[in-house]
Amino acid sequence: MASLQARFSVPAAFAAILAAAAGTASARAIDLDEALRLGTERAPSLSASAAREVAASQTIASAAALPDPRLTFGISDWPVTGPDAFDLRADDMTSQQIGLMQEFPARAKREAQRSIARAQWGRAQDVSVAERATVRQRVAQAWFALWSAQAQREALEALRETSDIAERTARARLSGGSGSASETLAIQATALALENRIEAAQGDVESAAAGLARWVDGEADPPTASGTLPDLRQLRIAEDRLLANLDQLAPLLPWAGSERVAEAEVDAALAQKRPDYGLALSYGRRDRSPEGGSRSDMLMLEFSVGLPLFARNRQDRTIAARRADLDAAVAERDEARREQRESLRRTLADWRAQVRQLDRIEHHALPLAHDRSAVALAAYGAGGELQPWIEARRDEIELTIEHARLQGELGRIWAALAWLLPDEVSTP
Repeated sequence: MASLQARFSVPAAFAAILAAAAGTASARAIDLDEALRLGTERAPSLSASAAREVAASQTIASAAALPDPRLTFGISDWPVTGPDAFDLRADDMTSQQIGLMQEFPARAKREAQRSIARAQWGRAQDVSVAERATVRQRVAQAWFALWSAQAQREALEALRETSDIAERTARARLSGGSGSASETLAIQATALALENRIEAAQGDVESAAAGLARWVDGEADPPTASGTLPDLRQLRIAEDRLLANLDQLAPLLPWAGSERVAEAEVDAALAQKRPDYGLALSYGRRDRSPEGGSRSDMLMLEFSVGLPLFARNRQDRTIAARRADLDAAVAERDEARREQRESLRRTLADWRAQVRQLDRIEHHALPLAHDRSAVALAAYGAGGELQPWIEARRDEIELTIEHARLQGELGRIWAALAWLLPDEVSTP
């Protein structure tokens, strides 16, 4: 009988699972708030968004600046044929010139370019705000995934005690002659199946820990999710507020910025009908004549005005193109708004359904499964059949895992809604 009991003891190989779990427990524990702080501090995508925002802001001052002046130099009225060819002193009109030219684009054009730069800066700010909200969502979802995986593993580990009780009962019945070896083997198989589930759950924990480490610190040891869950049955932002501020939701902010850029480009196209101006000033020095006579130097002052005479085939077509771009931006924003409204309503419906389902499991199904398993085990200890306990045990394990999974799923949905309305709103 001692050999039979030794045969039915829990295999030593499963001690490695406990050691792995203990090693995971010694990893860095991070609660949700800490994960969000580290994630937003270390996300490369936020650094990239901030750099683009700085780049866009730097173009505002230069957008409306005048073009750089141009230095000109050369020779005017220089004979290149005849007996005086290439003689700088032969002709009275030959002069060596140096001058400056400055173009003055229409003020409306320069202001339009500044407006485009400001709109692009505003769009970059909107993208930064939206990206920050996205990072928070993904960090929170990674934390909830790890928390759920840990909860599933811990829930399965808590069922070991009942398996040990069942195994001891089977051994006692076998020793007393009221049980059979097949019953003991069946209980041992149930215990082994539980250990396999725990081992798989440990793998899920390690995988989820790698997902969270990608956000909080990719170089350090994989973290563990610690602390208590937020109240997932209460949204961080009320439903009616989310629906009433649809255009302020993070995913829609960049679309509004793109529409503002398109509007500014229409104004810039309209400004192309305004004429540009130019000013040129040059000084011409003339050499003395071959006879030694002096020649006065020359000064040239020139104004120029652009003549947009062919607007029908040039500026008007550009204006039409930019207005078409604006129409496209408006239509795309409207499509994004509809898609966001649909997504929001679907997510809210999923959240409500998950809350109701989790309530039923916690208040009814899970206690019932625990009681059913306990009653079946007690009945078996009193001489009853083994099969009812095995079935109750299987259902209890599945429901325990489902409960932890639903908590993680509810956390994922909660996180998807928590930062849809950013704390900060870009105002270009």
